[in-house]
Amino acid sequence: MSNQESRFSVIMPAYNEGRYLAQNIQQTCEVMESLNETYEVVVVDDGSRDNTATIINEVAQGNDKIKPVVLTGNSGKGFALREGFQKTKGELIFFLDADLDLDPKQFNVLYDIYRKEQVQVVVGSKRHPQSKLNYPRRRRIVSAVYFFLVKLLFGLPIRDTQTGIKLFQRQVLEKIFPKIVVKKYAFDLELLVLAHHYGYRIAEAPVVVNYTSKFGHIGLNAIFKTWWDTMAIWYRLYIKKYYRNK
Repeated sequence: MSNQESRFSVIMPAYNEGRYLAQNIQQTCEVMESLNETYEVVVVDDGSRDNTATIINEVAQGNDKIKPVVLTGNSGKGFALREGFQKTKGELIFFLDADLDLDPKQFNVLYDIYRKEQVQVVVGSKRHPQSKLNYPRRRRIVSAVYFFLVKLLFGLPIRDTQTGIKLFQRQVLEKIFPKIVVKKYAFDLELLVLAHHYGYRIAEAPVVVNYTSKFGHIGLNAIFKTWWDTMAIWYRLYIKKYYRNK
């Protein structure tokens, strides 16, 4: 890796996040500067219908660390992350949701755990005993039920797959992304199931969640589609052997 390439890459998928996006990008850059390493922030507009794409491009004009990726249609968070990854050069890849529920300062926590525990993946976990949550009760219940389902089906060594802050070694994503099928609801689960399946070590980090998202209600349609995607991952893993390590 040349000196011009990045040590860290942040991928930030955004869908209709124009209200908070500029602030979150600015805060993310400030955190990355504090790490004293080369970095880039790849912000992916997943076919937003508001001014998200305009804001990304405006912020990028004043900062060459920011790389805008604008998708023509809304294909889901998983697809946006995969497209964003194609534009990265970093050795270590952070994922961060764009809605400010998770402060990018928490990158430091994930990075410390990555170095101390010598793992390849670190995930933010709402179920970590040290996590602090300002989080709707309905979402807590749904999260708990989903955790028990995932534990029963896959036996993952972690308690939360869905929190939108994660850290990966580049080699992990290079191995896994070509096998990913899910684009939306259970993308995070498929990603971590495959990381575990291929023998990568995964650690959890505590998070502070200050819930600001405008999408407060989880509809039955989203719950059903998440369940359907989850069962499809189980089928591909154990029955079809689709993820077989070649």
